Amino acid sequence: MSNFEMLLRGFSVVFTPANIGASILGAILGLIVGAMPGIGSLAGVALLLPLTYKFNPTTAIIMLGALYYSNMYGGSFSAILLNIPGDSPAVMTAVDGYPMAKKKKRPGQALFTANMASCIGGTIGMIILTFAGPALANIGLKFGPSEMTALLLVAMTSISWLVGENPIKGIVATAFGILLASMGMDTLSGSPRYDFGSMHLLGGIPFTPFVIGSVGFAQVINLMNERYVQTEMIDAKLSIRGSLPTKREFLRLIPPSIRSGILGTFVGVLPGAGATTGAFMGYAIQKNFKSDEPLGTGAVEGIAACEAANNAAAAGSFAPLLALGIPGSGTGAVLLGGLMLWGLNPGPLLFQNEPDFAWGLISSLFLSNAITLLIAIAVIPFLTKILAVPTKYMIPIITVVCVVGSYSTTYSMFGVLVMLLSGIVSYFIQKNNYSTAPMLLSFVLAPLLESNMRKAFIISGGSLKIFFTRPISLMFMLIFFTMLLIPLVRSILGKKKEEKTA
Repeated sequence: MSNFEMLLRGFSVVFTPANIGASILGAILGLIVGAMPGIGSLAGVALLLPLTYKFNPTTAIIMLGALYYSNMYGGSFSAILLNIPGDSPAVMTAVDGYPMAKKKKRPGQALFTANMASCIGGTIGMIILTFAGPALANIGLKFGPSEMTALLLVAMTSISWLVGENPIKGIVATAFGILLASMGMDTLSGSPRYDFGSMHLLGGIPFTPFVIGSVGFAQVINLMNERYVQTEMIDAKLSIRGSLPTKREFLRLIPPSIRSGILGTFVGVLPGAGATTGAFMGYAIQKNFKSDEPLGTGAVEGIAACEAANNAAAAGSFAPLLALGIPGSGTGAVLLGGLMLWGLNPGPLLFQNEPDFAWGLISSLFLSNAITLLIAIAVIPFLTKILAVPTKYMIPIITVVCVVGSYSTTYSMFGVLVMLLSGIVSYFIQKNNYSTAPMLLSFVLAPLLESNMRKAFIISGGSLKIFFTRPISLMFMLIFFTMLLIPLVRSILGKKKEEKTA
């Protein structure tokens, strides 16, 4: 049978009252979990896994798959309305989502854009998963340490695009993020680095409190400076029709959604990359394409690029999980544990031995996508009312959300302390016209880059040849050097033009 026929067979499995109910429940819980800072898909799936033990395996994985997927939608809610990313993939959504909601007073359109891009990106990821899942998983296996290093070098080099016309500030912010990411235990040798004698720092700086502070609490400090300023209340139409983007905006969000959907699916397949890396790379690549407005000022393209990428990555992560039994992320590892507890062995034979289960899960993602989109759009009128709350009330509300989100990740006051300090530091960084986006991107990617680079050097005995003798790594290294040379060439050409006009 063809993949399309198997997909239709999967839909016949999904369209039962129990499985439809599981999809709806998973979608609702995922939106709630995603919108609550500090929880994320990993904790959400882990907490709900024991509840599914009495379900049959197909219904259980459908519910958990829907929760994981809809979590990517939910993370954008608090990122756009409060400038606090619900989970790490939504960090980049806040860069354009919050300015569009607050400064341009178009919260409904920002949320609608995020939801539509999520749907488009997720659908692309699911289509690719349906027809090329096992093949894509095999390609992912070809990405060893040298290939991952070369890919991450390209991603890190693209950071300078995040800050527009001043790459020097991008390099400074990037270096600061790498320095912070290097704190904690060395992943290969186990020796402590920059722990300053603190037991808490042996594990490094926890990511979620760091992000909540850098984005959310820094915003609280800004609001404190403006608490006596009379701000105009949000007077947008609190209706679904009033939240619809214009025809022009809808056309603007489609190209970045398609690009990021394809990119995100591929990133989701790679081991250890995940939706967070997909969202950052989607946004960075969008900088290379034309946008009607500068990214970072509330551009539709910026919201669409990262939201499509993280949803596509969530769909793509199921390819290595089902076809090879290899989880691509922490959430994938929890799902793999669940599969094994239910007596299923993910791998090449899963599609042959348990076709109803495998194709039922893939089909359920399409259903979950549609259900989540409908629910997300339906709650927009209620969510946009958040911005009508006066600033003096928003300050304590956002502070409480930041504290609870930071504490729930580490279960200690250390997480809260990290959140407070990162918020203060990020506030002063922004005050001096530096962007925090490169810092956050390098903080995410630096551990992956270091780990893979050192593994590559161990394999090659310290030789650089490993990056140029393998086809995939050679391709990415050529892209890397091209990206390094482009600014130099532009600078030389610019000087020559100035000499000619002088």
